[in-house]
Amino acid sequence: MKTRPYLTLDDARAIAAAAELEANAHGWAVSIAIVDEGGHLLWLQRLDGAAPITAQIAPAKARTAAMGRRESKAYEDVINQGRTSFLSAPGLEGMLEGGVPVSVDGQCIGAVGVSGVKSTEDAQVARAGIAGLGL
Repeated sequence: MKTRPYLTLDDARAIAAAAELEANAHGWAVSIAIVDEGGHLLWLQRLDGAAPITAQIAPAKARTAAMGRRESKAYEDVINQGRTSFLSAPGLEGMLEGGVPVSVDGQCIGAVGVSGVKSTEDAQVARAGIAGLGL
């Protein structure tokens, strides 16, 4: 039997706390979503002032990063470079920058998606959250 790491509720809390600290340090009203390796929602948090739609976009970005095992920005780049047919990829809805996979020993164990500010800033918040795990 093989064993593998996975995100626990305590891990999700640590990611969310670190992401919230980063967002608050810049005055950014965002939603933060954390999913497991299959894209299933573990945590969703909409900070005060974040637009309601961000609570839909953040989980979509996180699912895309987890299912694709890469940052959601990779899909945005492919589409922006002219491969618009990629918009029909099944199961991927958040093909915008701001979804970042969480990896341990080269294995994706989940992802963080953030929405509410510029896409580069969303990704910054997601990465700060992941850094909160101390991996």
